[in-house]
Amino acid sequence: MKLAELALLLDAELHGNGDLEVNGVAGIEHAGPDQVTFVANSRYTALARTTAAAAVVVAPDFPEISAATLRLKNPYFAWSKAIRIFHPDPVYAPGIHPSASIHPTATIGKDAHIGAFVAVEEGAVIGDHAVLLPHAVIYPYAVIGDHFFAHAHSVVREHCRIGNHVVLQNGVVVGCDGFGFAKDNAGAWQKIPQPGPVVIGDHVEIQANSCIDRASVGETRIDSGVKVDNLVQVGHGSSVGEHTLLCAQVGLAGSSEIGRNAILAGQAGVAGHCRLGDGVIMTAQSGVSHDVPDGKMISGSPAFDNRQWLRSTAIFTRLPDIVRQLQKRDKPEKTNL
Repeated sequence: MKLAELALLLDAELHGNGDLEVNGVAGIEHAGPDQVTFVANSRYTALARTTAAAAVVVAPDFPEISAATLRLKNPYFAWSKAIRIFHPDPVYAPGIHPSASIHPTATIGKDAHIGAFVAVEEGAVIGDHAVLLPHAVIYPYAVIGDHFFAHAHSVVREHCRIGNHVVLQNGVVVGCDGFGFAKDNAGAWQKIPQPGPVVIGDHVEIQANSCIDRASVGETRIDSGVKVDNLVQVGHGSSVGEHTLLCAQVGLAGSSEIGRNAILAGQAGVAGHCRLGDGVIMTAQSGVSHDVPDGKMISGSPAFDNRQWLRSTAIFTRLPDIVRQLQKRDKPEKTNL
C-alpha cells in the first residue's frame, strides 16, 4: 500500500512522500526501504536518523529525519495497529469438525469454529463467534460469552464463567483445583474440595501454560481487561482487578487480592491473603508478604519501597569496602616503646 494510505488507517500526520510503497513492518535496525518501523523510546533516536526504513512511526514532537515520519500521540499503540494491518489474524470459517465431541445438552452460538478433537461437555454454553482450536476442552456447565478464542489444548473447567472477547493461549487451564490439603488424625494429607468457580471478565487474555485455580469457597476472579503472561499461577480464591498485568512466572498464593491497573513484573510473588492496592508496581523477582497501599512501587524480597531498595542495593555492593574501612579505623595503632 502507499504510505499515505497507511497514514490514513493509523490516523497519523504524514511528513514525507505519501506515494512510497510499503509492504511490511520491521525493527528499526533491520527495516528496509519498503518497510515501516517505529520509535517510542528516546534511546533509539540516533538509529532513526540512519534507518533504511521507508517511514518511522513517532511522537508529534520527534525531530525531522531523512525518512518519512508518521506522527501521533501514541506511537507504540499505532505500531501495534500497523503490525495488524500487515499481519492480520487468521480467519477461521464457521463449522464443526466431524471429530469434535459436542454433548447434546451443550449450547454453541452462531458462526462458531470448532476444531478437530474439541470436547464441549454437558450443559456448557458458548456464545457467538467462538473459535475453539484442536483439543480444546470445555467442561460441564461452563458458561462462556461471545468472541471466545481457545487455542489448542486450553481447558475451561466445570461451572467456570467467562465473559466476552476472552483469549486463552495454548495450554491454559481455567478452573484447575486449588492447592488445598488438610492433615487427618493419622497425619496424612487429605484433599480439600475446590468447588468454587473461576469468573473471568471481558477482554481478558491469558497466555500459554498459565493456571487459574478454582476456589474451595467463593470464587477466583479475574476482572475485565486483565492480561496474564505465560506460566502464571493464580491461587484459589484470589482476585485480580481491572486492567492489571501479571507478567511471566508471577505467582499469587491463595486469597491474594490485587487491585486495578497494577503491574506485577516477571517472577514476582505474593503471599496468601495479602492485598495489593490499585496502581501498585512490583518489580521483577520481588516477593511480598504484607499489604501494599495504592500507588506504591516495591522491589526486593521481602519487598519494600523501590527508591529505598535502589539505594540499599547500591550500598550492598560496597559493603566489603565499607567493612574494611571500619576495621581499619577501629584497629588500634601500634606504638613504639
